[in-house]
Amino acid sequence: MGTTKALFAGMAAASLLLVGCAGQIDNTRGKATVYEDASTTGRVGGVGIESQDIVAITDQMMRDMLANRMLAGRDIPPRIIIDNEYMRNESSSVVNTNMLTDRLRIELNRASNGRMIFVGREYAGMVQQERDLKRDGAVDGGTIRSTVAQAGADYRLAGRITSLDASDRSDGTQSRYSQISFEMVDMELGTIVWSGLYEMRKAGRDDVVYR
Repeated sequence: MGTTKALFAGMAAASLLLVGCAGQIDNTRGKATVYEDASTTGRVGGVGIESQDIVAITDQMMRDMLANRMLAGRDIPPRIIIDNEYMRNESSSVVNTNMLTDRLRIELNRASNGRMIFVGREYAGMVQQERDLKRDGAVDGGTIRSTVAQAGADYRLAGRITSLDASDRSDGTQSRYSQISFEMVDMELGTIVWSGLYEMRKAGRDDVVYR
């Protein structure tokens, strides 16, 4: 009997100990996600091309294009292709060039208000599939037009990203000069009707990984 009482007492003590330990477990959730303004420097930053740079670059290029009469001042709006097909990244920065060309095209399309017509060449396969269905009689011809060919372009955007890096081994400081160039090419003559250049230099000690 004494042995049984001692066993129950030990089990009760162990239970109390477990409860006490459980009460001390830190179940606090992690900090909530913080939204940051994409046009400003965030809390994580390095010497590469970041969100605030993409916003600043595309805003400047958009204003320059809208001020160019060959692009935005014609009686008949020119057809323009803006995608990353001819946008090359030769820099040491990890950059998805679609972020540059997509934002530039969308903001220009909104701001030009019909002064430029944008050709979605990357969607040519989708368009051709629908055109084939129409011509085979599988679907009707739509409601607003009847065409014989997909839209050709008057101008197409090309560009290049380059960089020059330097580092100070004594204190780990890194510096990067980045140059982003844009050119609008006449798709019949091969002439350049507009050029834009954006450049910047950043320095820092933080080792930031870009993906």
